[in-house]
Amino acid sequence: MDVLVHARVHVEKGLIHVQASFNNTIVTVTDVRGRVVYWASAGTCGFRGTRRGTPFAAQTAAGNAIRTVVEQGMQRAEVMKKGPGLGIPSTSKKEVDS
Repeated sequence: MDVLVHARVHVEKGLIHVQASFNNTIVTVTDVRGRVVYWASAGTCGFRGTRRGTPFAAQTAAGNAIRTVVEQGMQRAEVMKKGPGLGIPSTSKKEVDS
């Protein structure tokens, strides 16, 4: 039986894409070439229903994504934000704290 093993990627620089809608916030971390290293959303952090669109859910998703890529060796990142959702200001706070 074949087993699929995901290798850990060591990336020093990258981009953090935050897409905030009214219903969910998706945080995608890529390397400088645009290849996805890690992603998180409010839904994958355990929030369900209307709670996914809250600023706290967006902050939790950003925190999970940032924590994971810092453990993988990322030192610098540029942030790109998109969308009308409530998660944009709260993810900015999480980026400053990290």
